[in-house]
Amino acid sequence: MRNFFLFIAPMLFAAVVLYSCGRPQTSYVNDAAYQERIFVVNIIPGDQLLNEYLDYHHQIWPEVEAGFKKAGYKDIVLYRYDHLLVMTITVPQGANLDSMSRLAESYSPRCAAWNKLMATYQTGVPGAPKGATWVEMKSFYKYGN
Repeated sequence: MRNFFLFIAPMLFAAVVLYSCGRPQTSYVNDAAYQERIFVVNIIPGDQLLNEYLDYHHQIWPEVEAGFKKAGYKDIVLYRYDHLLVMTITVPQGANLDSMSRLAESYSPRCAAWNKLMATYQTGVPGAPKGATWVEMKSFYKYGN
């Protein structure tokens, strides 16, 4: 397990650095009405699976984005390093993400079908709770100027 952690830790660190150094800032992230939350997941190993997952996201079903809008998401951004994905979401301050997810899925049966399909490509990162895929990252350092 230690060797696996030593293998995955640099990739996770690189993804976080790439995320934080290269992304454009949006004005409402600093708005007190919204908060940004960050999650991480792995895609199951295999180039074919990764390419299929990426292809789906290049042609996301319109009902899925309409469901996001209905639920109140302001932004959802995905970043990738190899099979590691980082997702940022901007939501109303104090939002209940489980409720937002249910509301998004209620927009159309295709929204729930999308989530079910995407879950077939995803696996948790090392240390994630058993059965969990996306896990929330916690901030441990912030520089501000």
